[in-house]
Amino acid sequence: MAVPEVGQVAPDFEVLGDNGEPVRLSDFRGQRVVLYFYPAADTPGCTTQSCAYRDNYDEFAKHNTVILGASPDTVEAQAAFKAKYHLPFTLLADHERKIIDAYGVYQTFINKQGVETTGVRRSSFIIDENGIITGVFIGVDPANNTQEMLAELA
Repeated sequence: MAVPEVGQVAPDFEVLGDNGEPVRLSDFRGQRVVLYFYPAADTPGCTTQSCAYRDNYDEFAKHNTVILGASPDTVEAQAAFKAKYHLPFTLLADHERKIIDAYGVYQTFINKQGVETTGVRRSSFIIDENGIITGVFIGVDPANNTQEMLAELA
């Protein structure tokens, strides 16, 4: 599927969270959401990105913003990743690629090593209180993604 654009209704979803319970985007109406996608739990770039969200968690809360991280990992892998790095937000187990495909982030792209690859493209979306996409960021830098999102929310 194509990447949704700013101004469109964010694709709703239902997948299991890191605690094994269903999570729906619509559960967060009334709050802003940063939905970020990463290729695999507990890998260097994904850890950098997720820990930056952890370290800035209170700043996101000041902006009435929930953080959701999604990857094609299992519930067990997401739970282990969350526990290992003390992540205070929900990680979504999208091993069937429901969300990944709905947001069009399974792509062919050139990686850091200059090699064409196909997989989950590190991406972030900002969704407003009414479920409308207000920010789309594809191919983000894991070290700077958090600051980029906070600047957009300010």
